[in-house]
Amino acid sequence: MKQIKNTMPIYFIIMALSMACSNEMEEMDMEETSTEYDISALLTKFEGTGLSYEIRGDNVIFTTQDLPNHTSPYWPTSNPLYSEYSGNNPAYNKNPNTIASQNIVLTIPLYPSEASFHQSTPLGAIGVSRNGVVFYNQYAGPDQPLTNEIDSFDQWAGHPQMRGEYHYHIEPTYLTSEFGNDAFLGLLSDGFPVYGPVENGHTITNDDLDAYHGHFSITEDFPEGIYHYHISSEDPYLNGSGYFGTPGSITK
Repeated sequence: MKQIKNTMPIYFIIMALSMACSNEMEEMDMEETSTEYDISALLTKFEGTGLSYEIRGDNVIFTTQDLPNHTSPYWPTSNPLYSEYSGNNPAYNKNPNTIASQNIVLTIPLYPSEASFHQSTPLGAIGVSRNGVVFYNQYAGPDQPLTNEIDSFDQWAGHPQMRGEYHYHIEPTYLTSEFGNDAFLGLLSDGFPVYGPVENGHTITNDDLDAYHGHFSITEDFPEGIYHYHISSEDPYLNGSGYFGTPGSITK
């Protein structure tokens, strides 16, 4: 009997610890679910030539012709938006391509959250800017930096590839000149927003951002805070080591 009496307190201690661990796990689960965001308030900011969107279930589906709403030397000369290069890069070298209408469909989650596995961004479109032009990542080709290609960017820091698909790898200066250096600029395919190179009067550098080129903070659109990407003036410019969230699909 003495042995039974001595083991009873140990039994209750074990049970109490088990319950405490269970409660901690429940709290952790609650914290994880609280990191799901709702980006639907951003959708009214999207406006561009040949750009439309619809909400379908837990996704927003963008369809874009990928036509910039600004001047460029890459427009056909017959287009009213055609203009000679007027930027400030003395090494500017126009590539042989011409802007052409596309049919790009991006299915993006409305309620993004951090992924358990972070996927790398592919070559080609990885998101859409608020004027319907697609975002590309920091590479000119497989593991090829933008070192030389950057000299072909027009006065608004975009250019078309060989099929006429116009895109931004770096800060879309037309958008930051129109809406501000701290403005919302678009979405990556995982549903997380992209903002300009300034936050609260501070110019963002890579040191302010994580491996995916983003961080969590309050923005004008999300007063309680949200994870978001930032444009910066240094490589990788827009996105780092992949998506923070789980990307949707992009089809052409």
